[in-house]
Amino acid sequence: MPTSDPFPASRAIPEGGLARMRELEALIRRYDELYYQQATQEIPDADYDLLMRELEGLERLHPTLVSPDSPTKRVGGGVASEFAAVTHRRPMMSLANAMDEAEFRAFDERIRRFLEERAPAEGFVYSCEPKFDGLAMSLTYEAGELVLAATRGDGTTGENVTENIFTIKDIPRSLTGQRDDLPRVFEVRGEVYIRKDEFKALNDARVARGEPAFVNPRNTAAGSLRQLDPAMTAARPLRFFAYALGDVDGGNPPRTQHEVLAWLAELGLPVMQDEVHTLTGTDAVCARYRELITCRHELPMEIDGMVVKVDSLALQAELGQVSKSPRWAVAMKFPPEERSTRLRDIELRVGRTGAITPSAILEPVYVGGATVSRATLHNEDEIRRKDLRIGDLVIVRRAGDVIPEIVRSIPEHRTGAERDFVFPTECPVCGSPAERSGGEAVSRCSNPVDCPAQLREALIHWAGRNTMDIDGLGEKNIDTFLKFGLIRSVAELYNLTAPQLADLDRFGEKSAQNLILAIDASRTRSLDRFLFGLGIRHVGQSLSEILAKRFGTLDAVRAATLDELLATDEVGPKVAESILAYFSNDRVHSLLAELDSHGVRPTPVELAARPEGGPDLTGQTWVFTGTLETMTRDDAEAIVKRHGGKASGSVSKKTTVVVAGPGAGSKEAKARELGVDVIDEPTFRQRLGLE
Repeated sequence: MPTSDPFPASRAIPEGGLARMRELEALIRRYDELYYQQATQEIPDADYDLLMRELEGLERLHPTLVSPDSPTKRVGGGVASEFAAVTHRRPMMSLANAMDEAEFRAFDERIRRFLEERAPAEGFVYSCEPKFDGLAMSLTYEAGELVLAATRGDGTTGENVTENIFTIKDIPRSLTGQRDDLPRVFEVRGEVYIRKDEFKALNDARVARGEPAFVNPRNTAAGSLRQLDPAMTAARPLRFFAYALGDVDGGNPPRTQHEVLAWLAELGLPVMQDEVHTLTGTDAVCARYRELITCRHELPMEIDGMVVKVDSLALQAELGQVSKSPRWAVAMKFPPEERSTRLRDIELRVGRTGAITPSAILEPVYVGGATVSRATLHNEDEIRRKDLRIGDLVIVRRAGDVIPEIVRSIPEHRTGAERDFVFPTECPVCGSPAERSGGEAVSRCSNPVDCPAQLREALIHWAGRNTMDIDGLGEKNIDTFLKFGLIRSVAELYNLTAPQLADLDRFGEKSAQNLILAIDASRTRSLDRFLFGLGIRHVGQSLSEILAKRFGTLDAVRAATLDELLATDEVGPKVAESILAYFSNDRVHSLLAELDSHGVRPTPVELAARPEGGPDLTGQTWVFTGTLETMTRDDAEAIVKRHGGKASGSVSKKTTVVVAGPGAGSKEAKARELGVDVIDEPTFRQRLGLE
């Protein structure tokens, strides 16, 4: 196995071109064998694409050094010896890639130049289809009956997997429709895949049996089709989508790609018509590409791009092919969500509740549409479970706006210089013992009041919009106050004076006075805000409101018994114990006494009268997702609460209504899947009597 880094720091190798070309050829051949023959994957697709592109670039610079069997000249992989070989009537080609919109426009310009005056002035009509992350398959029907199924193989020769294909319920053995309209022999091309939810269920079952989980749906689908026992294939949740015609003998087949898909659907073949768009011109295609990127995770299967085909089959025939790819189609690849990079170090951060969280320091890598240099590691157990060592080559994932995470290490690339990370037994900031309670995966600093790291996070939280709402008290100002020793607790905020601040960087007389006024205004915030600001473990914004309404005053909350807490809505044993432990801490007693001495005394939450004539939302749960155009989400949730309802951040079977604005994503999709009522903002305003 290779131990060298496939992505060296320097790629400018005019004198070492031959050596690098041969190294790239060897790496790509190895990854091809793993991917196509063994249905395993050592590096992400995006890294493989980079290697292939680098080799293609070097071959253009050094055409006399190109190997006769270079991977750039091959389509797919070879044929496993366990299966009979099938020679395709027409080659199953691979698609050229466009890595961004500019490369797609360059593709459009190339075919426009090729056709010259025959290119339409208004732009080509394109069929835009999701690019499945599955296994390419050829199905041959004779007189409407399925007689042969073959993998793509090397593009010319594939594997006969007919018996295994018979086990896939999506694929009809006999076609429907008018038999006299069918060609005598015709070939359907498509993709075998596994839905994301069914892949998760498959892995959950394997883990429950003590078996290793599969890595990804694509490789699992490929491995399932290569089972020598069809019963093993039948046990896997394989599905199929048809997307093209191959060789056709006789009949009157359609004349455009979108007509092909409609015809295949009429014959009883599964086709993803709802996500296929026929568009004219590059601007429309690029707009659909951007749209598909935003909604890709809402689709039931993995997709890694958008396939763009010239819609006219006559134009496809005229455009022909170049090397191993058709000239009339291109795969617009999405920004990579997985890349490999180096784990340079692991740093520890102490949060507001004392949780000591490890963070991966990475060699910067472009993934998921952004350059990533850090990734979450959650806790000590995750580092061990993923067998991460400092210096490892690791795979990093960032899907959309999700925080980057390390998927796994690549131990095949270890050199022996990597080192284990030892989790500390003390707080890395204040040196207090780090404690790990039974059943918890997180270690915590045992000094909740005096630890500087916890104090910083506590101050940021205390000043937040949904807590004490101290305008102007941002992270930079808090760091300045801590640096100069002006505050050593939340309570000492209320000792600050305008002259003290006016002498600091970033402050003038006016800004200092404004901040002091904002701090003063926070002394009498409502009880729910005060409770949330304290940062009690397991007590969030919603529960703070419930506690305030249930007990009325801070003294009543502090004096609440276990039974009283358990009788409170949404308070279970774990939360109740956390509240009791917090208010029994001597350091917390001192903090609350100090706050009281500075006049910080929360006022009880006064329940606003329900608006007259408005709907009674008692017992209802509302969720807001996407962008609201006439109000903020906080304002909308407050309106629901005034009418007796509850606002939630997640969708479940208990959700009553979801209000979806522009940009709504997975929450809206889940609501529709569960049959929850989904409305837009104007309908919300109408129902609540706001118009």
